[in-house]
Amino acid sequence: MVTKEIWTCLLAYNLIRQRILQAALLAERSPRQISFTAALQKIAASWSTILMCGEECARTMIEVHLRDLAQHIVDRSPRPKPHRLLNQPRAQAKAQLTNGAAAA
Repeated sequence: MVTKEIWTCLLAYNLIRQRILQAALLAERSPRQISFTAALQKIAASWSTILMCGEECARTMIEVHLRDLAQHIVDRSPRPKPHRLLNQPRAQAKAQLTNGAAAA
């Protein structure tokens, strides 16, 4: 039963990613720029409506949703740490800090 739930979640994840890819191609953007959370909420809110309307209506709604999804862009947020990124081995950085503190 747990295996079935995992496969269902993977299927849902991949279907949402597929819609994100379609929206990105439509808007000529990278799929990484489109918000997964916004796509999930949009799809969850509209799937029952799309199923209930006719085929032509569903096509139109899907196209509108894809254009709308492409508008939900994720910004690259800065690194939230107050110190610089460590670009050397920790032991080496620690030695530099202790040598600098001893010299001061």
